[in-house]
Amino acid sequence: MLLGLDSTFVVAFAFVVLVAGAVNGLAGFGFALVGTMALATTIDPATAVVFMIAPIIAVNLSLVRDLSTDQLRTCGQRFAPLTLAALVGTVVGLVVLDSVPTQPLKISLGVVTLAYVTTTQNVVTVPGRDRVREGCFVESAPAMAGVGAVSGLLFGGTNVGVQLIAYLRSCDLPQGLFVGVVAMVFLGLNGVRVGVAGLLGLYPSTAVAGASVAAAVPAVVGVAVGKRLRKTLNKRLRQVVVLGVLTVIGARLVLAGFGIA
Repeated sequence: MLLGLDSTFVVAFAFVVLVAGAVNGLAGFGFALVGTMALATTIDPATAVVFMIAPIIAVNLSLVRDLSTDQLRTCGQRFAPLTLAALVGTVVGLVVLDSVPTQPLKISLGVVTLAYVTTTQNVVTVPGRDRVREGCFVESAPAMAGVGAVSGLLFGGTNVGVQLIAYLRSCDLPQGLFVGVVAMVFLGLNGVRVGVAGLLGLYPSTAVAGASVAAAVPAVVGVAVGKRLRKTLNKRLRQVVVLGVLTVIGARLVLAGFGIA
């Protein structure tokens, strides 16, 4: 029994992690967002956040191997200010996680998810979106530090790293390199987060921590499935699938936060 739930829910959790992995393999990102948001509709959001840390590490380990040694070194130096600032923000986000009320956290997670969908889609023009991108997503050390600190704080407390994704996307990296760099950044952040979460006692029990580690298996399988799908689906269809999943999850979180669903 996991988190006080029966075997049916355990199977459901495994399925959620599998689907989240497939989304990540398909789009190059989205595992933490999809997995955490989906679990947060069923269990305590704070527990959902820490539960997903170990599977996130496994997923990013499987993806970062796509980078060569030279690419790892070069990209590590290029995005060092972003990663270091995000690391500081992530630790702070974890520290305050346990003090955030459940219902407001669900609403916040849902709003952030829907905001990401709104700013990513290209069907409806969002006023001011391009201006924000041009002003904030500049490849300089100060811009990286600012984006990293704010994004790390949000990621540490929610597993939502959409600002980091958006920043790296703005750097015009080839798709394969983009996926690898995203994996490199989040691998570093989560390697620290799993230790900090343990020290802060954020895992409700050793059983939950063990289940989190076990969830790495369906996560990696899901990524492999998503990679295969990536070769058969065009970019437009991939975006529709990912944003569609996130829209449903974001709406459910907001409704649940208000006690409607």
